[in-house]
Amino acid sequence: MLDEEPVIISERDFAPTPSSSPVNLLETSPKSDSNASDHAEGGGGGDEDCDDEGGTEIMSPGTPPDISVPTAEDVNAVDELGISLTDMAMMAPPAPVPPPRPSARQIVSIGTETDSYAFSFHEGELNAILSKVPPGWKVCVVSVVGAFRTGKSFLLSWFLRYLEAHCVRRGGGGSVGSDAAAAADDDGKRWFERVLTLNQHEGSFDWRGGKERNTTGMWMWSDPYFLPRPSRGDEVAVLLVDTQGMFDHETTVGLTAAIFGLSTLLSSYQIYNVDKRIQEDNLQQLALFSEYGRMAFEAEEKAAAMGISEGDGEDAGESEKETGDASSSYKKKVPGKQPFQKIEFLVRDWQNFDTEDETDIAAMEAEMAAYLEHVTAERAASDLKETRDQITSCFEDVSCFMMTHPGFGVIKNKYEGDVSKIEPLFMRLLDRYCQRVFNTDGIDGIPPLEPKTVRGRELSAVELASYIKSYALMFEEIGANFPKAETLLEATSKANNATAINASVEAYTDLMNVVAGPQANDYHRPSELLEKHKEASFKALKAFDEIANFGNRKAIEDARAKVVQKIAKDYDVFLSLNEGRNPLLGMETYLLPMVVACVSYILRWIADFTCSGWSQTCAASSELLSHLYMVVFFFLVIVASTKAKQISDLLDRVKTAYRMLTDAPAKAKHD
Repeated sequence: MLDEEPVIISERDFAPTPSSSPVNLLETSPKSDSNASDHAEGGGGGDEDCDDEGGTEIMSPGTPPDISVPTAEDVNAVDELGISLTDMAMMAPPAPVPPPRPSARQIVSIGTETDSYAFSFHEGELNAILSKVPPGWKVCVVSVVGAFRTGKSFLLSWFLRYLEAHCVRRGGGGSVGSDAAAAADDDGKRWFERVLTLNQHEGSFDWRGGKERNTTGMWMWSDPYFLPRPSRGDEVAVLLVDTQGMFDHETTVGLTAAIFGLSTLLSSYQIYNVDKRIQEDNLQQLALFSEYGRMAFEAEEKAAAMGISEGDGEDAGESEKETGDASSSYKKKVPGKQPFQKIEFLVRDWQNFDTEDETDIAAMEAEMAAYLEHVTAERAASDLKETRDQITSCFEDVSCFMMTHPGFGVIKNKYEGDVSKIEPLFMRLLDRYCQRVFNTDGIDGIPPLEPKTVRGRELSAVELASYIKSYALMFEEIGANFPKAETLLEATSKANNATAINASVEAYTDLMNVVAGPQANDYHRPSELLEKHKEASFKALKAFDEIANFGNRKAIEDARAKVVQKIAKDYDVFLSLNEGRNPLLGMETYLLPMVVACVSYILRWIADFTCSGWSQTCAASSELLSHLYMVVFFFLVIVASTKAKQISDLLDRVKTAYRMLTDAPAKAKHD
């Protein structure tokens, strides 16, 4: 699997989905209760047609006041034409299919013990979500992992409510934050105070109370949310990911490591949901699951420092000498030493806040910081010390937040989302936590939400798709086993090479489109276009080298060769487009007629000058030559008119060049 060629994913167009549907103006009285439901839905009404002999009663259930309902006279007039109301309804245009409601979409499914917990990657679902992100926009991925039945999906459903109230707009179409903010201003309530019920099946990640496992695999919300970054003057897309609960009776250690590892690889903000307190086994599990990330990073650093990767041997060293500058990019240092971005312990059902003032959230946050400092403080015992060193070496940022119990009414099986049953302190802490997670500019010293990065480079939706696909297919290949560091590095390198190919080819086409693309007007001489091609190729390959700077050297060289081949093919296209704008193109088709016309005119002039006026032969020859060059002349005019625009552009360039030449002496004299 890992030897397959890199997958290049192109940008997609985005268009809002229409949500309006026409109103059915004509509805007939049903003859049974079962048919009544069909008519209420705008259907034709089972197997029976309307009575054409006056037995029809006109119904208008749910008809707006401004829509007139047909009278009995109207029905009789229609009957005279021999057309039933059912036929008229069938003649109406079909109603458009309403867009699907936002929901969680499964991007990775996991099998059972019978198939060795096989991973299945649903690429179509992932691409459908990421296609809603505008091209070039950076993407933040917030994911939640942890033990089963600890409220991960419940928390993510509240994240959705917060984003609906605060984001600029969402990827499914339409603004959400502006409407919610306006409503909040009208009633003076905070965002969570306006939520009356948290429906567990509609507009939420699927959740339920009880003790049985609910979520399996990995789920991503179908619509990205767009949050502004005022300090940078742009917006970022935010994706939410829910994961299968861990540490139940059906999940092996290998499967747990795979779930945690894949979630960590694709996320920029990983929330580790723990119960009541951060215990030593939580730290040990986190260290274990992130171990292969550290090993992969060390292998990557070693390859970058040596200019070769493991297995390349002496041949790679000789190749390095031959390629010269091409290998210099492999020796660049990585910005930062941790392979993953952020991990946050979210302690649920915390019971030990010292402050008695339930409105003093700032004091509670101070206790959280002190608690994390105590938990992660260096220990004398070697195994405890190694556990903490492992975590800090894998994550750029480690933080902690605590939330109290939501209330015993929430954890019952019959709980259906009534917000009034949730404890007020839980809601205040939830509000503060949402502010912390989704702050994009940094608040109160809290680092801002960052897009997903690989080796310090922020990823767009297309680039993120390449990485997720490579990682998911890697786990699909190995199943619920612990991946080797070399395997992970190879998957990362493969996705990185695909991103580099896509970015470099796009850079070349952008530059050449300005010069000789379909929208260009000027014709360039072949030598001039070749210089533009060399300049664009240099910049494109430079962009490739800046991105594809780690991993197997041969794989990078193969990817670079693909870029060169793709650029060569694109150059042939630009050559063809440029040649099509040549104003002299096709001149050879009527060059001979031009010669014939000129010779005919000269011969006629000679005949008229030398022949006697009484000679009938001379007169006939002169007339024949006159007709000949006139016919050829009008033929040339007709042919030239088909290239009027190109000739006009050429004359404009000649005028511009002449003006520059005539203005040059005067300008030099003035200087």
